[in-house]
Amino acid sequence: MKKILIVDDEPNIVMTLEYTFKKNNYEVYIARDGSEALYILEDVVPDLVLLDIMMPNVDGYQTLKFIKEKSELKDIKVVFLTAKNKASDVDKGLKLGADKYLIKPFSIKKIVSEVNELLN
Repeated sequence: MKKILIVDDEPNIVMTLEYTFKKNNYEVYIARDGSEALYILEDVVPDLVLLDIMMPNVDGYQTLKFIKEKSELKDIKVVFLTAKNKASDVDKGLKLGADKYLIKPFSIKKIVSEVNELLN
């Protein structure tokens, strides 16, 4: 079973994504900010991280840098899922190593299809 870590501080988004990915046979882990994500990543190596950028404590950019710097984590696929929609934001996210950059509000079908595409 593929593992996915959802990192977002908006409860409605987390619940929707968690429900959707569990229904699609993923093992789902939840973090409400980057520091919680880093804690989870000490024990779990997911196949993919769905990552918001604007969060308290540790933001998505810092979280992604941490993932890419750790040899045991660097191969994890990372998808930014954020309201930051300027071209400069997208560029920064992709330069830091994100595999995809999706903008909120989002279509659940699109996210599931993008995740499945990255993992298959």
